[in-house]
Amino acid sequence: MSERATREETVDVVWSGSWVAERLGVELTGDGELRDMLGLALRRNPKRAHLLVSNVLGKHVPQRPSVVYGAGFELGERVRALLGDSEAARAVVLGYAETATGLGHAVADGLGSAPYLHSTRRPVAGVARAGGFEESHSHATSHLLLPEDGALLAGPGSDGAPAPLVLVDDEFSTGNTVLNTMRMLHELYPRERYVVVALVDMRSERDRGRLDEFAAETGARVDLVARGAGTVGLPDGVLERGRALVAAQEAEQEARESGRAAPESGRPPVEPATVCTRIPLGWPAGVPDGGRHGFTPAHRALLEPALPGMAARIADALGDARRVLVLGFEELMYAPLRLGTALEALTDADVRYSTTTRSPVLAVDDPGYAIRSRLVFPAHDNPADGPGDRYAYNVAGAGFDAVVAVVDSTADTPELHAPDGLLARLGAHTGRVLLAVVPSYTPAPAPDAEPASAPAAEPVPSHASDRQEPRMLPEPLRGPDFSSYAAGDVGWLLQDLSDTELEAPTEEREEAIQSGGAHYAESLPVEYQPSAEYQALFQAALDTSAARIARAVGTVTETVLAERGPRPVLVSLARAGTPVGVLMRRWAQHRHGLDLPHYAVSIVRGRGIDANALRWLAAHHDPADIVFVDGWTGKGAITRELAVALAGFEGFNPEIAVLADPGGCVRTYGTREDFLIPSACLNSTVSGLISRTVLRADLVGPEDFHGAKFYRELAGADVSGHFLDTVAARFDEVVDGVDAEVKELLTADRAPTWEGWAAVERISEEYGIHDVNLVKPGVGETTRVLLRRVPWKILAQRGAGADLEHIRLLAAQRGVPVEEVDELPYTCVGLIHPQFTRGATGADGKAVTEK
Repeated sequence: MSERATREETVDVVWSGSWVAERLGVELTGDGELRDMLGLALRRNPKRAHLLVSNVLGKHVPQRPSVVYGAGFELGERVRALLGDSEAARAVVLGYAETATGLGHAVADGLGSAPYLHSTRRPVAGVARAGGFEESHSHATSHLLLPEDGALLAGPGSDGAPAPLVLVDDEFSTGNTVLNTMRMLHELYPRERYVVVALVDMRSERDRGRLDEFAAETGARVDLVARGAGTVGLPDGVLERGRALVAAQEAEQEARESGRAAPESGRPPVEPATVCTRIPLGWPAGVPDGGRHGFTPAHRALLEPALPGMAARIADALGDARRVLVLGFEELMYAPLRLGTALEALTDADVRYSTTTRSPVLAVDDPGYAIRSRLVFPAHDNPADGPGDRYAYNVAGAGFDAVVAVVDSTADTPELHAPDGLLARLGAHTGRVLLAVVPSYTPAPAPDAEPASAPAAEPVPSHASDRQEPRMLPEPLRGPDFSSYAAGDVGWLLQDLSDTELEAPTEEREEAIQSGGAHYAESLPVEYQPSAEYQALFQAALDTSAARIARAVGTVTETVLAERGPRPVLVSLARAGTPVGVLMRRWAQHRHGLDLPHYAVSIVRGRGIDANALRWLAAHHDPADIVFVDGWTGKGAITRELAVALAGFEGFNPEIAVLADPGGCVRTYGTREDFLIPSACLNSTVSGLISRTVLRADLVGPEDFHGAKFYRELAGADVSGHFLDTVAARFDEVVDGVDAEVKELLTADRAPTWEGWAAVERISEEYGIHDVNLVKPGVGETTRVLLRRVPWKILAQRGAGADLEHIRLLAAQRGVPVEEVDELPYTCVGLIHPQFTRGATGADGKAVTEK
């Protein structure tokens, strides 16, 4: 249908976003058609209170099926014109659950011969997962990719090159969802061309360059095709005000409707229909119910000629109904949409189309609000994430003579037919309810042979059984949204706690930790703000040691490549290991052209490694390829912690690769010298502005990643990128030395000696501490003591020079004595004050010199 006809369907005297705009100050600006396409509503969502409600998508607002299908089909035609016929013939289309599954399928139809796949939130037993990603602002965020044909996403042509990928969503807002998808798939199937398609492009000015950044990072071309474009202006405090407005409206509605029989609709009940008529559709054999497992041109060729016959069966059952709603079911959007277009072409009835959803939205019966009524009913497809409410919007009170509910056979359950189920709720608001059931498509078991043209989706191994568990873990956080590192440098398997107050005064933390009242990972120290003198010392140390660090980076990276395979997956222990992981990744790129995956995970002494992060890694990579990375070893506590933690996970190698191993705790290292690594001098400002990791029961649930904060406010002091660039600039000059050192190391006895642990035990007893956890050996660990804990004294190797300048400066600032000693296997050792109380700091807040 033409754009003019679409406008005629959607224009109203009152804009359906005016109610929200007037009360919250939300502004929708853009091209002339934008307000015809979009209205506004409110919802309970911790990330985004407002909801853009599309008038042409067929999700929340009943619309003519021809308008909905035509909008997607025309976008597909535009993509075909952009790509050209030859590239369009090779393209693969990917749509997003739940709102864009039908739109994406219509785009694929408009392209002509493109196969189609949509993401899903419904795990399917026996179907291997080919990928997954996170949708940051959605009510339900995690997506699975479950193609029947493991080669579908590669989409090779005759030359074997991956085909253009067309990604379709209803709105393009921040770009996070699309970028998460492209990064995940580009790692599996690097390609030269992406096209992003949306009904509306609503990116802010800040987000508009992110597709270009991805293109520059990967060398791929990325185009955007959208029907409309604009921006949403949000005043300060809109999220809090939106929450308050939702709460007030719900309380008002509850009070107003307390005596009504059907309060969820917002309208007086009517007599329910007494009969639900089941329609035998005659769905063509072998045709999938949608794109959950892939929908090919061959499937399309079978479906098209069958549509008129199925529509005729529905029309016969409708009788003289003049206003009809075809109601789809959550992700099942395309099948009911095409039944609706066929019915619209066959009859003179006013046919509309919309679908149910799992997203809760506030309903307000006002012409200036996009969601005027809602029906609430229980989920009826045995969802993997457990029972919950589902919704149908703008159905109650809309004057439909009949509603045709279209579900797949998986959802044709007792819950659907229950007294409080969807069919009963519909029956209260229409004179006739028809039920059409599309057979749920179950992929055939994969053949033994894998396609030669592209890697098939791997069968689910025993270590990755969580791929089909009820709740998907989110995708990694990446910069610039989380950390100042580039998105490709590292993916953080953490949850963002930036808005949570976690910092506590150092003395209070130390007392709570040593008294047993708290664990060190339950709070954060106040972030150290370096003085100008200390910053100058950091720069001098970096200038002096950059080549030394570059050589250690090269040595440990080449050792890993030689002993752990050509494409290891780097997993750094956040946060000290993360700069080292980024540098190792850069060395592999610079020296060998390798693009190694790199993630950061949390490990907490006494609590172990983040088990959910391990499950995520096992679901996305072969555990045998995982190489854990840290900055340096002290006494080896984390090395031992990791070995214990991994005992319950099949396939992971507990060995850690470190830049420096002065304690003799590992066999894969860049050096065993205890020297100043400048990244140890600072906290977040040399680690991508990320805090130390947090593990606290009220913040981290059993299915959550450990947490951390992104200190955006410290951007002006950030030297993370400067540190990386300064070291990487010395790579070329150390290549020969690295090659010689690695050749020697590969034939040497590198077994751990644990010399450092023995020294720590001796120091603990000699100084009357009697707790090895309060003895922190090595330059890096001593620096941490001075920055984060309450230090008692510093032991320094007699004659130690420039490597300890920053230690002496920090010790002087905190009033901590530095004692020179002989026979110390480390350059220095930091001692945390034993049996600490606030009084131990003295009146000036500095450490005392005696127990």
